[in-house]
Amino acid sequence: MSLSMHTLASNPGSRTKTFRIGRGLGSGRGKTSGRGTKGQRSRTGGRKRLGLKGMKQMLLSFPKQRGFTSLANKPHTVTLTQLNIFPDDAQVTIESLLEHELVRRGQTAKIVASGLLTKRLHVSGMLLSVGAREAVEKAGGSIKYKEAKHKPVKHDKK
Repeated sequence: MSLSMHTLASNPGSRTKTFRIGRGLGSGRGKTSGRGTKGQRSRTGGRKRLGLKGMKQMLLSFPKQRGFTSLANKPHTVTLTQLNIFPDDAQVTIESLLEHELVRRGQTAKIVASGLLTKRLHVSGMLLSVGAREAVEKAGGSIKYKEAKHKPVKHDKK
């Protein structure tokens, strides 16, 4: 059978007739039309919306949201065992960590003392924990910190 305008039809059951209420007692939804008897909700235009007092009680019943989520960029933690992929006497910077896919682009890093460091590395321009600093120096490496972009202002006490 070819598809043409006079053969088009919707799938059976996809289009059902809407139930007509208020059409006599035998229809199942006659007389009061499923609204019960009397009262505000039975009338046309009746039924108040959620009022202020009820809304306030509802808001008070919700659990409180405590604190806040900081939008500040948090440094990604890099362990000492992850740094063992670098060769001896290598410079460890944010760029080199990015090349080895240890951090994502635009992210800062902090080296933490987790595991053992077997290579002599030269770390520059990133944060280190106290244990990581000791481990890098113990392995024979060096640490170079970022220089401050501006000098702190000294205020004279009067």
